[in-house]
Amino acid sequence: MSKAEILIVDDDTSFLEYTAQFLRLRGYGVRTLDSADQLLVKLGTAGCPSVILLDIMFPGVHGLEVLGELRKAYSSVPVIMLSAVGQAKSVVEAMRMGAFDYLTKPFEEQELELAIEDVLQQKSLNDVKGSSRQAPRKGDSGDFMSLSPKMAQVKNVARQVAATDVPVLMLGESGVGKEVLARFIHVHSGRADKPFIKVNCAALPNDLLESELFGYERGAFTGAMAEKPGKFELADKGTILLDEIGEMSPHLQAKLLHVLQDGEYMRLGGRRPMRADARVLAATNRKLSDAVSKGQFREDLYYRLDVISIEIPPLRERPQDIPLLCRLFIEKYADKYESAVQQLPADLMDAFVRYEWPGNIRELENAVRRFLILPDRAATLKVLTPARVEVPAAPEKLALKKVSTESAAQAEKEMDPRPLS
Repeated sequence: MSKAEILIVDDDTSFLEYTAQFLRLRGYGVRTLDSADQLLVKLGTAGCPSVILLDIMFPGVHGLEVLGELRKAYSSVPVIMLSAVGQAKSVVEAMRMGAFDYLTKPFEEQELELAIEDVLQQKSLNDVKGSSRQAPRKGDSGDFMSLSPKMAQVKNVARQVAATDVPVLMLGESGVGKEVLARFIHVHSGRADKPFIKVNCAALPNDLLESELFGYERGAFTGAMAEKPGKFELADKGTILLDEIGEMSPHLQAKLLHVLQDGEYMRLGGRRPMRADARVLAATNRKLSDAVSKGQFREDLYYRLDVISIEIPPLRERPQDIPLLCRLFIEKYADKYESAVQQLPADLMDAFVRYEWPGNIRELENAVRRFLILPDRAATLKVLTPARVEVPAAPEKLALKKVSTESAAQAEKEMDPRPLS
């Protein structure tokens, strides 16, 4: 099955040839242009690609001008900007103008792959929103779908706080949809047309997380050959989601507290403070109040973040959402996997509704994907069976739940290795 089509626009022909060959070997369709002059004309005649990789500098024209024209004429086509060292200000401006992401040359092949995968994943979510039977209102988040009274209350609170700029702390088990809630808040805020930047605080070592959040100046450390803007800078006038904030080190907790209190931060190696104008959302699956009492999380930072807290209930407490989510995932993945499945068999759906879903929506999504690829009811039921068997003794029940959790973790590792909040 062919993957998405990528259009690369760069005046460096050797870069064009190498990148095009690399992406073709990964299964992508690739088109190339060595000039930005005819880009809009080419899109009008040859059709729009799935993603555009756009260099930030061309002879006689700036890539930001081209980006501006693209956003006006083809706003639905995501753009990844390609920059050279020393172009941090242009990168920040590109993100403000609506670029999805940026890569600094020279970059690793894996960085390019991950950036494209992120774009396509978000584009897929947007496509599902557009094709959903219950078409969302303009500006609504179509992938925040629920029939649960508990989730209706969550959505109501989120809609009310969206219009304010106060921090919001989102609580809940892994996989319940904290990132979806964060995007919902962003879409309904006054910052909706500005960047939404997500940072996973558990995915990077502390020293790398610091440079990722706050950026660095040239020469700040070995290997810092040019300045790099941090996520707070890229999220200027937009929203930044600090996912898994409970894993942040005490040193970074102190720096984040300074940002929230004074609206300022320093790049690594910087000599002047920079203003932070980004709405801060935080998410965690930990009970931060317990972490505070144990001295693992700063109390002052906790109260700064906990202006408004929203707890998302686990999927087992809202089983009425399971058929709705299954339909959403079938619509999302059926074409991708060339599956003839249009709905789940009744006995399988019944098992899904009765299953406790320790991995929450993420586990449900992977179960639906598995069935679309291998529509074997017996094999799918076998995975779910341990958690839905009635077990009289509490220790035995706990053991069976552990088996189910390990099965879910293995499925996530095989099918979707990136963390999802």
